[in-house]
Amino acid sequence: MLKDALISKLKSRDAVIGIVGLGYVGVPLMLRYSDIGYRVIGIDIDEAKTEELNNGKSQIEHISHARIQEAVDKGFEATADFSKAAECDALIMCVPTPLNKYREPDISFVVNTMESLAPHLRDGHVVSLESTTYPGTTEEELLPRMEAQNLIVGDSAFLVYSPEREDPGNPNFETRTIPKVVGGQTPACLEVGQALYEQAIDQVVPVTSTKVAEMTKLLENIHRAVNIGLVNEMKIVADRMGIDIFEVVDAAATKPFGFTAYYPGPGLGGHCIPIDPFYLTWKAREYGLHTRFIELSGEVNQGMPRYVVDKTADALNKHSKPLNGSRVLVLGIAYKKNVDDMRESPSVEVMEILRDKGAAVEYSDPHVPKFPKMRSHKFDLSSNPLTAETLESFDAVVLATNHDKFDYKLILDKAKLIVDTRGIFREPNEKVIKA
Repeated sequence: MLKDALISKLKSRDAVIGIVGLGYVGVPLMLRYSDIGYRVIGIDIDEAKTEELNNGKSQIEHISHARIQEAVDKGFEATADFSKAAECDALIMCVPTPLNKYREPDISFVVNTMESLAPHLRDGHVVSLESTTYPGTTEEELLPRMEAQNLIVGDSAFLVYSPEREDPGNPNFETRTIPKVVGGQTPACLEVGQALYEQAIDQVVPVTSTKVAEMTKLLENIHRAVNIGLVNEMKIVADRMGIDIFEVVDAAATKPFGFTAYYPGPGLGGHCIPIDPFYLTWKAREYGLHTRFIELSGEVNQGMPRYVVDKTADALNKHSKPLNGSRVLVLGIAYKKNVDDMRESPSVEVMEILRDKGAAVEYSDPHVPKFPKMRSHKFDLSSNPLTAETLESFDAVVLATNHDKFDYKLILDKAKLIVDTRGIFREPNEKVIKA
């Protein structure tokens, strides 16, 4: 049977692993399979990226050039040629799933990637989708395209969904140690999916279908989005009452049961939490359902960048300065601390609103030396060095991302006005505005 042959090949590590999409999810997965002895082929439409990877260069700050070169030395190759998929036994899709301008799911990357792979699919292939999406995507979009190639899914070829759980820059977890949920289109598909991931991941968690696996990923991130929305709303109430919400959360977190600490910020960022909830709200409408908790938390979280700007304007006003014409330095434009990942960063929206209101906006981020090319945002800026002279030259600084590399004592000493969205400056200080 093809299933047994493929499982045997995966377990003996003679299988060739194809990683389609070489970004924050695909590259760590590639490195893991390469480390344990598989031949890995990486496929990406960005030829500049594939060339850099083949030259042993990393495009992700927390992954060293040496790690990429080590994989190349072990046989890893990157290509923009989708026909190389025919050489692989497993094809793992790690492509973006953003929202469109109407905040509806954009699965064009998934569909287009599958269309590009389809002519090269063959008997004995296993295809795994890792991109976050709505329940039903694997069955509705990938399955028909495999069957159109005369493949019998569950017999001659296999289809699974296994959501990525990468947390860039988190030193406590790595690809190997994060449990992996896997759902198969059929029981045979699930067996193959388990064999694919059990070699590389310490714990594989099988579920009964691709839809369950897809919903699992959404629940994980909706849980976070709703709780962050709650604490962001609490922040606004606490601020009006003259209460420090960070002190409140710290105190509540001492309860050893029944409470998980979530902290407020300038909005939601990253490739999951700002996006995933809307995949479910969109799909729920098909069933005549209105996801009120999810949409309310989304409304609160999306309002945070404007709240930060309003607090900045109020603070400047108290110093007899209008926002229009003031020089404002945004500290940290990555979506989370200690990484260079800019996906859905709320800092960028803060910058845009400040700019639209007439402020002269610049930024400082030790992890992002030049403002990158983004799908929806554009600034022709480079990072300012964080010096006493720099800080003194701005009317206000907005602490948007709390990188460890920032010298917070210097910021407190030299900045004229600090809008703190991360609760770094806990002691009362007339120049610090909590936002």
